[in-house]
Amino acid sequence: MAKDYYKILGVEKNASAEDIKKAFRKLAHKYHPDKTGGDEAKFKEINEAFQVLGNPQKRQQYDQFGADFEQQGGFGSGASWEDFMRAARGQGGSQSANFDFGGFDLGDIFGDIFGFGGARARAGGRGRMRGNDIEVDVQLEFREAAFGADKEIKLTKNNPCAVCSGTGAEPGSKRQACGACGGQGQVRRVQQTILGAMQTVGTCPACRGEGQVPEERCRHCGGDGVVRGESRYSVRIPAGIDDGSAIRLSGKGESPGMGGVPGDLYVRVHVRPDPKFRRDGNDIYTEERISFPQAVLGDKIEIETLDGHKKLVIPEGTQSHQQFRLRGLGVPHIDSARRGDQFVTVVVDVPKRIGRGAKKLIEELGRELA
Repeated sequence: MAKDYYKILGVEKNASAEDIKKAFRKLAHKYHPDKTGGDEAKFKEINEAFQVLGNPQKRQQYDQFGADFEQQGGFGSGASWEDFMRAARGQGGSQSANFDFGGFDLGDIFGDIFGFGGARARAGGRGRMRGNDIEVDVQLEFREAAFGADKEIKLTKNNPCAVCSGTGAEPGSKRQACGACGGQGQVRRVQQTILGAMQTVGTCPACRGEGQVPEERCRHCGGDGVVRGESRYSVRIPAGIDDGSAIRLSGKGESPGMGGVPGDLYVRVHVRPDPKFRRDGNDIYTEERISFPQAVLGDKIEIETLDGHKKLVIPEGTQSHQQFRLRGLGVPHIDSARRGDQFVTVVVDVPKRIGRGAKKLIEELGRELA
């Protein structure tokens, strides 16, 4: 039975390259055999799926011909499982190994496991600590989401020390080579794993990858380079934002302290439902009730829109639940000045009780229309 690589990675067939990379990263971290609770067989299967779906050309062939189009053990021509694991650890494979992951960096994917590569790399090969990302929730009214709004975010988090600017050094103090790592910013250690002895390289905990430490530590933060306190940010919510969307504020997350890079702040938007308007994409839907005479004879009624009250012409003979389209009165598109439309559904109210005179008139009308 052919393997379903999309199912193995838990993504849809129309998933983007970034979605595939994220899915692989998550599963690889979960099942990596060098981690407690890892599963080598599952890890191999995940890698096989990713090597195909992570390469645009191979993915196209797989979508057309299935899993048997060009499988050579799932690790590329001439490559072995040991080669792949060495590449995943940043140790390099054999000269014949050819790993094609569509431009994805194994060091970036496995950096959190082995302490190297990708997001932590910088000039000189040293790793920098990165602070945690933070997510906060913001409540919006329906019209605020439609037309945008300015919101102030207030939260308590770790911030760079204002006295030493996050360096951990007392102002005016000189810096010297870190004794723990010899100024390299990295430390090496050997671990015994199910695959044998493994040497890993990680960020030096003493200098946090800087390779240098201050001669005199900052008195305000104790040399940590970080102080916990309240922060305020003004966030512009763009017009047309949808419920559940997130706005990223780069570098406004947690500060890791000396020598580190702050994480990001994500503002998650939640839109309160409106009793009058219902949104579907950039279009909005409303409902208006009219009387039986208005439906038969026609009328001009006042309706509510996002832009205030406007007049809607009800033509003669309007049917109950007939829908009218008002162009350009919907929600703005988030990436342009265009707007969606407003759809108004009219519901004809039929009276439950009528007077004797009204009843006689309706009976005459019924005979006339028969």
